[in-house]
Amino acid sequence: MFGGGPGDPITSFVVPMLAVFAIMYFMVIRPQQTRAKRHQEMLKAVRRGDVVVTNGGLVGKVTKVVDDDQVEVEVADGVKVRQVRSMIADVRAKSEPVKDDKAR
Repeated sequence: MFGGGPGDPITSFVVPMLAVFAIMYFMVIRPQQTRAKRHQEMLKAVRRGDVVVTNGGLVGKVTKVVDDDQVEVEVADGVKVRQVRSMIADVRAKSEPVKDDKAR
């Protein structure tokens, strides 16, 4: 039975490959999908007043949400840049919702 003779090729090749794929799925692929989903939710929730970190390493405060794809970030006093929303790496500080001054 276990005497070193030639075994069934399906059992000796396919079963270990399936086991490796299952391990890879649960250790690599599935956590990456969850991380990507959380990042997308974080990007959708970015609003004015949040302190964000860009993929380039800049830290700034969101001053305006331009549209679904862009936000305006103030990186220094009076220095505002437009940032593509998908290039935001992290939200450091969430703010309370800011009332729009133009609504008065």
